[in-house]
Amino acid sequence: MNNWIRKSFVVLVSILTFGLVTPTHLINNVNAEKPNNRDIFETIPFTNPEENLEEAIFSKDEFLEELIHQAELQSYQKFGTRIKPVIENEFRDVIMPNIERALQDMANQFPDEDLVNLVMTESPGKGQSEKIFHIKNNVTNKDVLRFHVRRDNPPQDGYWFNFHYHTYHDGFQSHNELGAIYWDKNTPPKWMS
Repeated sequence: MNNWIRKSFVVLVSILTFGLVTPTHLINNVNAEKPNNRDIFETIPFTNPEENLEEAIFSKDEFLEELIHQAELQSYQKFGTRIKPVIENEFRDVIMPNIERALQDMANQFPDEDLVNLVMTESPGKGQSEKIFHIKNNVTNKDVLRFHVRRDNPPQDGYWFNFHYHTYHDGFQSHNELGAIYWDKNTPPKWMS
């Protein structure tokens, strides 16, 4: 009878405290006769959610800052060691502010609870691929924005890098211009080379 009461007490305490307090030593010491062991149970420290409320609050500004930082890093990775030194300064001065604006516009279109699900793809496209990075919804696994760079070679004008992005609003059809950077009359190396 005594064991049944102890087991019932363990189950009752566990249920009432949602598992935060588990008197496991009562289960392990069912045959213990010491009065002290019968009345003592272990507790797991409970942290008050209000104490960590500031940490739990989503910060749209911090999210954007990190996204912009990652966008710049992915772009430099895309350029590789041969293209980056030639266009890095112009990219930072001309293209990055436009990428920042596009990311800010995107962030303003989504409520905070949806923004937390947006992630950046991990690697840019190599060789002739246009992909710099994509922003996708991690829950639906669908792209929201696609940032690309295309090599243009107008007749008698040399090579240009045309930076643009596409949005899910029109099925990624329209090119939203971010700017262009002149390369040279010679063919540029492949991306990430």
